[in-house]
Amino acid sequence: MDRTTHNPTEWLTHFGLNHAVEVRGGVRTLYLSGQTASDPDGNAMHPGDLVAQYEAAWGNLLDALKSAGMDATNLVRLNFYTTDVPQFMEKAEDIVKFHVGAGAQVCSTLLGVKELYDPALMIEIEATAVA
Repeated sequence: MDRTTHNPTEWLTHFGLNHAVEVRGGVRTLYLSGQTASDPDGNAMHPGDLVAQYEAAWGNLLDALKSAGMDATNLVRLNFYTTDVPQFMEKAEDIVKFHVGAGAQVCSTLLGVKELYDPALMIEIEATAVA
């Protein structure tokens, strides 16, 4: 698989994100459901702590990737759904370190939503990976 990032402007790269990610030669595409800070029974974890919720959701996403024989370097897209966009932006430096540190080169969308499946949840991460 050959990956090329495209960044006509650089502002997204500060967040470890890209305007576009081009993939050539990939043979498998994995579409991941939104991952949240939920335990194995689906119960919300870390109420009120957006960074801890992101870390737990990220861990769940990595587990799903691993089950498909992939890791964060296979990610090409992350979509973030949050109930608190201002807090997400305020905590962005603490949040992006997880995917940047794991070597993910992705494009992304941040969406503010009224609520997630559990009112205690503040973030959901949806992803696409290619191998």
